[in-house]
Amino acid sequence: MPLRETDFRQPRNAAALVRGIRSLVNPEKPIRLMEICGTHTMSIAKAGLRGLLAPGVQLLSGPGCPVCVTPAGAIDAILRLSGQPGVVIASYGDLLRVPGSVRGDTLLRRRALGAGVMTVYSPMEAVEAAAHDPAREYVFLGVGFETTAPGTAACVLEAAGRGIKNFSVLSLLKRTEPALRALIGAPGFAVDGFLCPGHVAAITGAEAFRFLPEEFGLPAVVSGFEAGDILYSVWRLAAMLAEGRPALENEYTRLVRPAGNPAAQAAIARVFAPAASDWRGLGRIPDSGFALRPEFAPWDAAKKFALAPGAGTEVPGCRCGAVIRGACPPERCPLFGRACTPADPVGPCMVSGEGACAAAYKYREA
Repeated sequence: MPLRETDFRQPRNAAALVRGIRSLVNPEKPIRLMEICGTHTMSIAKAGLRGLLAPGVQLLSGPGCPVCVTPAGAIDAILRLSGQPGVVIASYGDLLRVPGSVRGDTLLRRRALGAGVMTVYSPMEAVEAAAHDPAREYVFLGVGFETTAPGTAACVLEAAGRGIKNFSVLSLLKRTEPALRALIGAPGFAVDGFLCPGHVAAITGAEAFRFLPEEFGLPAVVSGFEAGDILYSVWRLAAMLAEGRPALENEYTRLVRPAGNPAAQAAIARVFAPAASDWRGLGRIPDSGFALRPEFAPWDAAKKFALAPGAGTEVPGCRCGAVIRGACPPERCPLFGRACTPADPVGPCMVSGEGACAAAYKYREA
């Protein structure tokens, strides 16, 4: 069923895809598909695809929200750093509202109390701020997956090239493949196929996800973000499962190439090396983070400020860790929509614009 990009917006094609999916699945034995991208999570909720495809297809949200997978212990360390005189924390907006181990204690609250905290749309803004304010230390919080890693690498190279020594990066960046391997190997894992993140694949290349069918026998489709993209990808996953022939397909060919973006990959490799990293809900995973290479130690905030994040603790009742693993739908968290709302969030899954709880709350049925 080949479709052009413009076809995805046609209701008749969406209806045909839904009929095709329903013809391939058994409502009494639903297939479980997981997306691992926060943009997919929000698009699925906005389009009402879960209800549309039920009961034959269950769409689960995995660890695809970068703010959500940042553990409480890392937030605690950042909050402590924000209390040091002469330090300015620079971050994308979502992270400013994520609490650590204490409910309500966020960078946004610390800024209201006088801490140096700035919101940026690009890490280069933090580099320029540091260049114009040499009396203070500027720390950019590098959050995200392979999608944002090239931009973070570029700001490190810029600061190093210009000799801006009062700028540093705290790398909270994550690598997708090790997390998926850890998720698949975890007790209770029950997913039949994956909607792979188009944004990540634009950097890594679609081939980066070939291990899913070849090593684990799980079909995978690199998907775009329109409702039609997702429906088409679900149709292909359902077809592969019905045929018993798992494979990797790239639906998002208008952006994603098999080998990805070589220039972005080179920037990442120049600045970062794989390192163990802590994930909310998944624990410590080897080689799942990006650590600055030794030659960039002067711009490594973890080394400059001797940061050693502890384990941290979740707010009692919060089930963000289980939501991130796809083990608990947001609505089954006892705090969802009651003690935890976007106006007063308890956990990061309700804070982030890519969080599963925020998506479920915003587009919940009346």
